Amino acid sequence: MFMGLSASAFALTAAEMKAERTRIESTYKSAMESCKPMKDNAQDICEQQAKGNKKVAEAELRLKDKPSEKARYDARMAKADADYDVAKERCDDLSGEAKDACVKDAKAVHDKEKANAEMK
Repeated sequence: MFMGLSASAFALTAAEMKAERTRIESTYKSAMESCKPMKDNAQDICEQQAKGNKKVAEAELRLKDKPSEKARYDARMAKADADYDVAKERCDDLSGEAKDACVKDAKAVHDKEKANAEMK
């Protein structure tokens, strides 16, 4: 019984959820604005980072609101996917074999992070 009470103590109120969603959206919009003056791939990397941070924050909010193994897994996967998307975007600055190696390395790191997410 005590564990059930402590688990429900972690759930957020509707007002807290709304405030957190508003904060996440505001942070995202601000980050995207800061990307606007950038050019070319630097802008793409910046925007991908902002999108990834938003996805991670949303997944962590769901975990905070309703803690579960699935929510923990989803949060870890959101982070792994965000890191991978940014890494792939960074590879776009390269060409030829260097780009191929960069993408391959990014994929290897992503695969490792996915495996770690599944094991925890």
